[in-house]
Amino acid sequence: MADRSECERVFKRFDVNGDGKISLAEFADALKVLGLTSQEEVQRRMEDIDKDGDGFITLEELVEFQSANPNLMRDVLKKL
Repeated sequence: MADRSECERVFKRFDVNGDGKISLAEFADALKVLGLTSQEEVQRRMEDIDKDGDGFITLEELVEFQSANPNLMRDVLKKL
């Protein structure tokens, strides 16, 4: 399952403090690397991925997002 391993790699890269979830601040820092700096865009993307609305992205939420948006995740992987 290559897609899951790619998600795990992205997740570990974004989860800077290693707590098993990606906070809005970690997500914003990661998106800056990808060229997205607008706070509104960061917030919108966070809401797209954070399905349970707890303010954090889990690995499972990222895997689900990747399944629904494979081309976007490929673009992210190219930039990392």
